[in-house]
Amino acid sequence: MEILWFCILVFMLAMYIVLDVFDLGVGIIHRLIGRKEADRTLLIRTIGPVWDGNEVWLLAAGGTMYFAFPKLYASGFSGFYLPLIIVLWLLIMRGIGIEFRHQIQNSMWKSMWDSVFSFASILLSIFFGAALGNIIRGVPLNQEGYFFEPLWTTFTIVPEAGILDWYTVLMGLVALFTLATHGANYVAMKTECELQQRARDVVKKSWWGVMILSIVAAVATFSIRPDIGRNYHDYPWGYIFPLSGVVSLISMYLFTRRGKDTKAFVSSSIFIAGMLAGTAFGLFPNLLTASTDPDYSITIYNAAAHEYGLSVGIVWWIFGIVLTSGYFIYLYRTFRGKVNATPEEVGY
Repeated sequence: MEILWFCILVFMLAMYIVLDVFDLGVGIIHRLIGRKEADRTLLIRTIGPVWDGNEVWLLAAGGTMYFAFPKLYASGFSGFYLPLIIVLWLLIMRGIGIEFRHQIQNSMWKSMWDSVFSFASILLSIFFGAALGNIIRGVPLNQEGYFFEPLWTTFTIVPEAGILDWYTVLMGLVALFTLATHGANYVAMKTECELQQRARDVVKKSWWGVMILSIVAAVATFSIRPDIGRNYHDYPWGYIFPLSGVVSLISMYLFTRRGKDTKAFVSSSIFIAGMLAGTAFGLFPNLLTASTDPDYSITIYNAAAHEYGLSVGIVWWIFGIVLTSGYFIYLYRTFRGKVNATPEEVGY
């Protein structure tokens, strides 16, 4: 049951990352390709019907963590208190940036909230990447399974490292370029004419950043955590995850060059999911690795809830995921196709 719920938790996080990060990606490139107010209105309309629904996956993943691995929830939410508060405020800023911009028909008002939306999206992307970097690098867990991290210490990899160091900043940059590329693929898929071409141009340029930074990050990861390759050595079938990511990254570039935007978006989705699954496979069974003493690490076995609760919970999870999947299929089918707008249109 512990392994099953670990897979469910990774699935929930992957769904959030694949779906909601294209919203973040649209925010990252919002001011870059939205040169006119009409362009930015159109960009907001591409995500207007779905952005808040996509964020539900983050709440669902948090609920799954609380139910299945309560010790991980307690330790992670207390140790990462400062970055979680920052993320919460950035999520709020991003939401009000979308909602407030069309409340007053004034160009300065709209421009201000467009900047808030873009700024919050950029910082969220970096913080999410840094969070993944902390999980891979390890945190200073004590014997009771708790820890505290300041924002930064020496900016180097040490047992008592802070939230930000050279490795977590590197992972933040990987996330920034990856999400910007994913969002640009989505915009190219949903728009036409000049805005679509600008989005394609972003993909063609940012793709190189994704590739180079991903290679650097992979080398850095194996240098600070050589044990992450142990599971791949013991279970070679796990190579399917990073291999699917590499193939999808190459496919994304080729599809973009040929103007096949939907296939490029699907490829970027598979790339993100493959890299996340590959990381989870390498870390298994650790949920939170201790940088101080490996014996203090939180694993799926010492953090899991009682087996009876896990067994009952799987029934309700299946019921809930069927309802959720039906809703999202209906939502995306309803709003499929290209999005059009005129300079006079505002809001969604």
